[in-house]
Amino acid sequence: MRFDAVPMPAGVAGRPRDGRGYPVPAITPWEDGEPRFALTDHGRTARCAVQRECSVCGELMPRGPVWRVVGAGESAAIAAALEAGAPYRNMAPTGEGPGHRACMLYAAMVCPYLARPNARRSVSSGQPADELTGHLVRGAARGGTGAVVGFADYEYAVTEQQVLFRFIDLVEYLPHQEASAHLARLEAEIQAR
Repeated sequence: MRFDAVPMPAGVAGRPRDGRGYPVPAITPWEDGEPRFALTDHGRTARCAVQRECSVCGELMPRGPVWRVVGAGESAAIAAALEAGAPYRNMAPTGEGPGHRACMLYAAMVCPYLARPNARRSVSSGQPADELTGHLVRGAARGGTGAVVGFADYEYAVTEQQVLFRFIDLVEYLPHQEASAHLARLEAEIQAR
């Protein structure tokens, strides 16, 4: 699905755009007047964490659930917990911040890496690959089933090198092979606002 065919949440529509028309997420760094998609800016991410701003649109997130997009590994772990009737708890921190439900549905659909299982990262995260960032290297495929996932809340830690998030209490699991499967949900979410 072409990014310009995906309906935009109001907050995303107000974001600056790159030369192709892609809206630039709130946590994306800029270099020489160009956004550096697939990278995150430490200061922007820290501000979003501390001020409870959406990492996509940059607007305030009200108290209550937050969402994020997950790749195949975490999606499989969530599915296995749900199938077993067990609560899902992942205590491993991630550098990927939360957002509004509509913004995360939108991001899953327009980001080539998040949208399709065969998509590969075109840029490395800029951090050494370790257990937290191994999937963020150039050429890594999303693989398998991704998901937009809602959590009751999040915790964060801001260090000099990175901002880390942990998500608490699963409230919604929306798996996808192709993120275009979320189109009806995104349209309904936009209409509800």
